[in-house]
Amino acid sequence: MKVKDLIKLNGVGEEFLADGEREIEAGYAGDFLSFVMSNAPAGAAWFTVMNNVNVAAVAALADVACVVLCEGVKPDAHLSAAVRERGINLLTSNNDIFSAIKNMVTNTL
Repeated sequence: MKVKDLIKLNGVGEEFLADGEREIEAGYAGDFLSFVMSNAPAGAAWFTVMNNVNVAAVAALADVACVVLCEGVKPDAHLSAAVRERGINLLTSNNDIFSAIKNMVTNTL
């Protein structure tokens, strides 16, 4: 699944799309940034409720395909600027993290 395809799913919105053609190779859920840095696979769709500027730095370090802010969380101004500066795909979902991931997995099988 490509990032642009994830945007087509119910409840997923686009905040910033740097590379919609980027392939999503895995999924990762987590809010502890140190865990994400250590464990998120490159190319993952990272599902979180964290919305601060550090998310952009961690996403870049982990080389995730996109960040999906769940549960209706919107990025703060610093995060919005940082993802644009670093070219990170940033999506939002009104769904809780479990449902957002389930939705992605169900639509890729």
